[in-house]
Amino acid sequence: MKAKTIRQIAAGLFFAGITLLLSGINHHLAGSLGWMADLQFLPALLALNLAVVAALVLLTLLFGRIYCSLICPLGIFQDILARIVAKRRKRSAGFRKELKWLRYPLWVLYVAALLAGFQVFVAILAPYSTWGRIVGSIFSPSSWGVVAIAAGGFVVVGSLAVLGGLGIIGGRSWCNAVCPVGTTLSFFSRFALFRPVIDASRCRECRQCERLCRASCIDIASKSIDYSRCVDCFDCLDDCRFGALSYRFAYSRKNPSPEAPATSNAQSSRRAFLLASAFAAGSVLRAQTPKLDGGKAPIVPKKEPRRRVPITPPGSQSAENLYSKCTACQLCISNCPNGVLRPSLDPEHFMQPYSSYEKGWCRPECTSCGELCPTGAILPLTREQKTAVSVGRAVWHRHHCLPVRDGVSCGNCASHCPSGAIVMVPLNPDDKSSLKIPSVLEDRCTGCGACEYLCPVRPISAIRVEANTKHILR
Repeated sequence: MKAKTIRQIAAGLFFAGITLLLSGINHHLAGSLGWMADLQFLPALLALNLAVVAALVLLTLLFGRIYCSLICPLGIFQDILARIVAKRRKRSAGFRKELKWLRYPLWVLYVAALLAGFQVFVAILAPYSTWGRIVGSIFSPSSWGVVAIAAGGFVVVGSLAVLGGLGIIGGRSWCNAVCPVGTTLSFFSRFALFRPVIDASRCRECRQCERLCRASCIDIASKSIDYSRCVDCFDCLDDCRFGALSYRFAYSRKNPSPEAPATSNAQSSRRAFLLASAFAAGSVLRAQTPKLDGGKAPIVPKKEPRRRVPITPPGSQSAENLYSKCTACQLCISNCPNGVLRPSLDPEHFMQPYSSYEKGWCRPECTSCGELCPTGAILPLTREQKTAVSVGRAVWHRHHCLPVRDGVSCGNCASHCPSGAIVMVPLNPDDKSSLKIPSVLEDRCTGCGACEYLCPVRPISAIRVEANTKHILR
């Protein structure tokens, strides 16, 4: 089997897996596919997962930018675009020279934005986050809310337009001129031990490889390859009819003799790529219809109340901690089975998650977001640990409550509170037959939102959760 075919199969499986994970279609698969998110470069860097970062850097130093063509979903998407375009033209449309004037200033701006916490710029350029937003907007827009769909859709359409335009006009130009992760890895890939090498004694200067290179990194006139842009797609190995290109140890003083069969080069290429693939695999341990009541009368949908501080999921420790590490990839949002997490529209925290309880509440047995988060923005918690964390406290609003407003009994919030933090007390303490109202025991409340979600008052619940600035461990 050719090295190119092996890469395509591996990349296809990885692309399908990470897309399925980000789509949130099947929550049961999330646990088995979560390691794919852990392998992404930027999330690993923000999580200070030094083992993954070191493994990816070492992988690049050994075999070149295999990460971009095998692990990065946006890179694989660029390959798909390049393949579609290649079937329609006889020549690659990529930029023949490195766009240093664009590539490095963008990288400097990205690093500065990352350090300064300028989330909009970070979220738009991060490759994994960009693909997460694209997939999330396609497969699970109903969990975002109408305004979030509009804002996120605008960003997604813009991203697709830029990606598609560059893919058609310039092949892998996004990866080699815009992507900050690609630029970071390019610093190491130019020194890779194994990489495509041109044997000048075999080359007949037909320029077939140069014309079809999707990264436009081959220069036959100088018999050189720009390894900072080469993504190890292995197309050139198959395109060359004379066996002048091989994937081998780059620092050997001896070149293959002209009489040596070209198949030996192909065999060494396959062995090197299989080794690279094994190294990559082992580098890490792992719009809705209206609801109706029984009488088929439309139910007024709940509205999100204004909160002074955004509620963030257990394990995030605080909004400040969450937003300092989150890449806005939408993985937690897409895989939240209760519809609690949604993307923020605040420019400072654009598309990063926060919790709200109009569509569900944070159930104590669910630990999906912490288990899936690849950056450490949401730490994994056991079920026991989660029930001991308070992300906020319930606040009762007297004049909205049914016993006070309409003179009817309720008690829905108290009967459904999983932590027993709400008790019913007489509205009039001197009248034993008085209707009862809720009283919140703040030392028991975890801020799960069950009371707010299940409160029958609409559109704004009579009892609402206000976030703790820092999460409290009970």
